[in-house]
Amino acid sequence: MSSRDTGAARDRLWEAVLDGDEYSAVSVVFEAVDAGITPEDALLEVVAPVQRKVGTEWAANRITVAQEHAATAINDRVIAALSQHPASRTHAAAGRVTVACVDGEWHALPARLLAEVLRLRGWRVDFLGAQVPTPHLIAHLHQHAPDAVALSCSIPTRLPAAHAAITACQSAGVSVLVGGAAFGPDGRYARLLGADAWAPDARAAVQCLSDDLARLRLTATASSGALPHLEDQEYSMVSGTKAQLVKSTVAELENRFPAMRDYSVAQREHTTEDIAHIIDFLATALYVDDDDLFTTFIVWTAEVLEARGVPATSLIHALDLLSDQLRDFPRTQRLLTAARTALTAKTTSPIA
Repeated sequence: MSSRDTGAARDRLWEAVLDGDEYSAVSVVFEAVDAGITPEDALLEVVAPVQRKVGTEWAANRITVAQEHAATAINDRVIAALSQHPASRTHAAAGRVTVACVDGEWHALPARLLAEVLRLRGWRVDFLGAQVPTPHLIAHLHQHAPDAVALSCSIPTRLPAAHAAITACQSAGVSVLVGGAAFGPDGRYARLLGADAWAPDARAAVQCLSDDLARLRLTATASSGALPHLEDQEYSMVSGTKAQLVKSTVAELENRFPAMRDYSVAQREHTTEDIAHIIDFLATALYVDDDDLFTTFIVWTAEVLEARGVPATSLIHALDLLSDQLRDFPRTQRLLTAARTALTAKTTSPIA
């Protein structure tokens, strides 16, 4: 099948998931496979790009949360259906791998795509799904002794949980391959947290396991990613006082951003949630000691808010309020200053 045909299949699948039509969505992918596209290409060049578009369209406020959830559920059903297509039948011979999302990570579709590609390449796969508590993951490893673990993490705020899972798996004698947007586009946080390997996508992950499994086995006792900067306790202090920081920031924000006085109950709840997310990302950036993680989130949040009619200046006020409350924390101040600078550069209106 040509790239043009693959593109047409993506367009048709997008229309089907946007309409909430599961049966048409499955038919689109089956017809593409019957026409000559491989099941792997159907997963990675049709389903995966459509799912990325779902996230992009939600962030731009062009589809609703309900549509985003429905589309994701349909894509998951499409993947499940495709696994039963005759062209997807293989015999496990390459080895055994456990695929799981770290604790608190509820974006399961990337891990599901990897699991299916691994099966197509001849691996025996234990797919544990979303939000796998680390103790349960380790119990599974002891019971089934896979050759490797593939951990998925899309939400950066779950990086501390990923670190704990990586360390625990390695202590159990199992090597860890990680992937997902949370680890950074260049895998910087995978290396920082001591993972045995990182892959930017499903094909690279399969290739890594196929080519370097013996090396990974030898390095399963690699560094657990000691983080000396955590000795200053800033991460613990910020994460441990999150509730109070949220309460204080929301209470004072109305004085800095008078438009809040006209907010509905729902809008106030969303504002509280946004402040909580900011503090979560601030704490995570402290955990990995990386300005980019925090500034990238703040700029993205500004874009999401602006798409919904909320000016980015509200975020600048929130950062200033957090800075006032956390003035005794030098690394925190550095992160907040970097984020404010990035946001100010992006904002076209004057900052009060």
